Amino acid sequence: MTGQLPITAELLAACLAAGSGPGEAAGAVGGSVGGPLGEGLVRASAELRLGGDPAAVWARLGGLPGAAELARCMERAATTGVPAVEPVGRLAAECRARRARAATGRARRAAVLVTGPLGLCFLPAFLLAGVVPVVIGLARSLL
Repeated sequence: MTGQLPITAELLAACLAAGSGPGEAAGAVGGSVGGPLGEGLVRASAELRLGGDPAAVWARLGGLPGAAELARCMERAATTGVPAVEPVGRLAAECRARRARAATGRARRAAVLVTGPLGLCFLPAFLLAGVVPVVIGLARSLL
């Protein structure tokens, strides 16, 4: 589900910037994103349309793994009227940066882990093709 969070936050920020309210934006984005986060957004939108308490509705969405901060931003927008475009956009950027850092870390770890098998393969070949003929040549010259 955390893989859906950056694109979901970007879409929510775009809908909010276009003038939608938090409930309408959640319904539109949830219907297009799908998955557990999308279903939670559609459910939150439906509950808000039916008159549910915004704090309780967004708190339920925040119970989904990785959605707590998104739910806090949307709750703040729904209860206080503070525009959520900037915080939701910032959340999307932070999620993307976190995923990029994790990918870079995995790539660095893979680069370190690959040196062991390469050393095990190339060291014997180097010894057989480079060092052994020299040693044999030196041994023949000494005899």
